This record gives sequence, C-alpha cells and structure tokens, in this order.
Amino acid sequence: MDATLLRRCAAEGLGTALLVVFGPGSLVAALRLGDGELDPAGLSMVALSFGLVVALAVYAFGTTSGAHINPAVTVTLAATGRFPWRDAGPYVLAQLLGAVVGALLVVASFGTASVDTSAAGAVSFGDGVGYPQAILVEALATFLLLLTIFALAVDTRAPAGWAGLMIGLSVTCLVLVFGPLTGAAVNPARAFGPFVGAALFGGDVPWSQLPAYVIGSLLGGLAAALSYDAIARPRDHDAPGEDEDQPPGEPQGAAGDVVGRRT
Repeated sequence: MDATLLRRCAAEGLGTALLVVFGPGSLVAALRLGDGELDPAGLSMVALSFGLVVALAVYAFGTTSGAHINPAVTVTLAATGRFPWRDAGPYVLAQLLGAVVGALLVVASFGTASVDTSAAGAVSFGDGVGYPQAILVEALATFLLLLTIFALAVDTRAPAGWAGLMIGLSVTCLVLVFGPLTGAAVNPARAFGPFVGAALFGGDVPWSQLPAYVIGSLLGGLAAALSYDAIARPRDHDAPGEDEDQPPGEPQGAAGDVVGRRT
C-alpha cells in the first residue's frame, strides 16, 4: 500500500469510527435518556446526530479520501467506473476496522450496560419486519443516500459546497422514516461495527440479519447510480458540446469529493 492510499484509508477509518461513535452512540444515549424506550423525540435526536456527523465527515475528509465511510458507497462508485477497484478493498477494510473501533469507543464511553440495553447501538429488524421487507427498506433508504451523493458530490454540475450538508440531511431523513423498521443502517460497516463490539462483551447479536443490511444497501446504491445516470445523464457533461468552442467538462466523478484531491 503506497503512502497516499494509506493516508486515504486512515481518513476512511477515522471517518467511519466517528460515524459509529456519534451515530449508534446517539442511539445508546437516547435509550439511556428514555429509560430503554426510543420515543419520537429520541428518534429525532438519533436522526439529527447521524446527519450531522456524516456532514462533518464529508467536509473533514472529502478532499482526502472522498469520505465514503460506507462500503456501499465505495462499491457503487467502483461498479460505475468512478472509483478504482484496486482501492476498493483497502477502503472497505478501513471502513470495517473503523466501525469496530467506533463501537468499542461507544462501549468504553457508556459502559458495558450499553451492550445489554442496545447492543452498543446495533441495528436490528423491528417488530413484524421480515427478511424481504428489511432488504427492501434498506435498499430504499440507501437509494436516497446514493442519489444525493451522485447529485451533489459526483456530478460536476452540482453547486459547490453543498455536498456535505445535503448528504447529511438525506441521512437524517432516511433515519426518521426507516429507523423504526430496520434501524436504517444504509451502511454495512455501520451494521458490522456495533455487532462486533456487542459480541465482544457478550451481547446478544442478530448475526443472521447482517446479510440483509449488506444486500439491501448494495442493491439500493446500484439502483440509485443507474437511475441517476439514465435520467440526469451526468456523463454527457464530460463530452465536448456541439459548439466547437465549448470545451469538454471536467472528468465527471474523477476527483474532488469522490476520490480526494489532496495527494
């Protein structure tokens, strides 16, 4: 691994760790304040915290690593030719490791009681939610997230400076709507980290549900990417216009918030 990739992976790991500390960590805090119950106010608290930490991570690390902080984002970008496959493996590994570290920090902060009350902020299916429904919910939620990423961070026609805020708000929105059904992970690393953290301290972890979070997020991400390409046609911006004096646009999705400008 070259030094540049190592630094980018460090940004991915740190960004994902922060996501877990202030995302699932907010769920632990909400349950603690609500005596084990997540009421509408608690759900709003969790959704806002998730959105804020995602926005901050994008602004902090977007120009270094692209701030994917989510294997579904990395895989979707790679599958659509906007991120090199050779870097996808190290990115995903860094994200998973960062998520585990974040979960351990949650347990260290709130104590092992957080494992018993909330499995360190882990996601799980809500009452009456079956496997197919959970996959659909995660796919729909991830569709919104990736659609926002493609519109604001990938498409070079997007207004500058809005990516972090709008991506964060999309996370707040999807957590508010789908949180009661599956926890709205939209991120395999976010699901995996607290699972590992809780398991290490003897928590009851629904490992059988993990594939639903992986499958749903990947399906939703790919559907969003294909839909955006087909409808918004951002790649047309890469080609020269009919007017010979019109220069081609910058290579779409090749730098900036997707790959990282700092070398």
